[in-house]
Amino acid sequence: MNRRQIMGAAALAATGLGARAQARPSAQRLPRGFLWGAATAGHQVEGNNVNSDVWLVENIKPTTFPIRSGDACNSYHLYEEDIRLLKSFGLDTYRFSIEWARIEPSPGQFSNAELDHYRRMIETCHRHGVRAAVTFNHFTCPLWFSVRGGWGEPDSPDLFARYCDTAARHLADGLHMAFTLNEPQVNRVLRWIPVLATPARAKWKEAVKAAARRATASDRFMSFHLGDDELMQPNLIAAHKAGYQAIKAVRAELPVGVTLAINDYQAAGPESRVDEVRTYVDQAWLEAVKATGDFVGVQNYGRTLIDATGDAGTPKGAERNSLNQEYYPAGLGNAVRYVYAATGKPILVSENGISTNNDDQRIRYIDDALVGLRSAMADGVPVLGYIQWSLLDNFEWSIGYMAKFGLVAVDRKTFVRTPKPSAWHLGKIARSLRS
Repeated sequence: MNRRQIMGAAALAATGLGARAQARPSAQRLPRGFLWGAATAGHQVEGNNVNSDVWLVENIKPTTFPIRSGDACNSYHLYEEDIRLLKSFGLDTYRFSIEWARIEPSPGQFSNAELDHYRRMIETCHRHGVRAAVTFNHFTCPLWFSVRGGWGEPDSPDLFARYCDTAARHLADGLHMAFTLNEPQVNRVLRWIPVLATPARAKWKEAVKAAARRATASDRFMSFHLGDDELMQPNLIAAHKAGYQAIKAVRAELPVGVTLAINDYQAAGPESRVDEVRTYVDQAWLEAVKATGDFVGVQNYGRTLIDATGDAGTPKGAERNSLNQEYYPAGLGNAVRYVYAATGKPILVSENGISTNNDDQRIRYIDDALVGLRSAMADGVPVLGYIQWSLLDNFEWSIGYMAKFGLVAVDRKTFVRTPKPSAWHLGKIARSLRS
């Protein structure tokens, strides 16, 4: 994939981005092969992922989930419609995940029927002229894996590699790129969000874990979101490396990376702890991907201001999204610069988006985020593509269905898909800039 050319202001202007796109004049378009896409994740859209650890946690009391995923968007059955919609907008890449819990529902027992299902998804992408970018693990794991200790167990990287090997042998020949893990350091990100890091919430999380252990009759139960990050992180890093090697052993030329949750941490006031935060959240993973990976997936949704006490909060009067978070699309350009400076690896924007009930705000967010991305590319950051989160309004974990990140609205009862103007807007940009 050629990643040396830069995004051109003239081409950006042709998409209607207006004056915000004029910072760096250039007549060049995007590099050949630049990816324009949208993303989903299996558990969040497929529905009825009953063999997974998250399904169990959704259905116990107490739980961290105010609402169950249930049928989700029914994409397990409606994936062709989703892919066809994505292509109709003018996008060319679909990032989705395969579900380990479906493929290996019990230890060492792999389902050929489920592997064939995901192969049909990949073939459907090809039939519609869409590149398949597949995540091998997007948070959820088989229930049996978490019952025996999940990512806290020293043999978890070997079990993950076994799964990656089996899945890759069935699917890798149809992939455009692959990701081992999704946001494996996101638990560390959450520790610096005050509302999520209170003693009361920590106590509640322990109560949910205790309930899961009672429900499974296992005192070792550990899912990703309920796990001990200090215990899990070394195994997750080892799992990324082992998964990478397993996939590459099947198809050496396939680009394989990992996605990271990269907040744009900015210093605020004297004696800011911003360097401490970056070290705690990102350093180990930036070192890991520098050593192992063909590219890095950067996932950014804004910035966090860090003062002497920690999170300094949102500036007074700042524009906000539907989750009451700051509207800050400039975080994307800053995030890709930061990761490239730390790793020297090509960057794929594997997630970027905004939860909003106002699609005009989403359109504006896309425009502003792309201006920052274009500027980073003009300064030499090799960016492989831009993938919007998300294709559909889907199940957003502990937020349930309240968050609206989608380019497409989904009726919760009928599953009818209704594209939003932002879907066509992003597609217009992609068509205008495609080489």
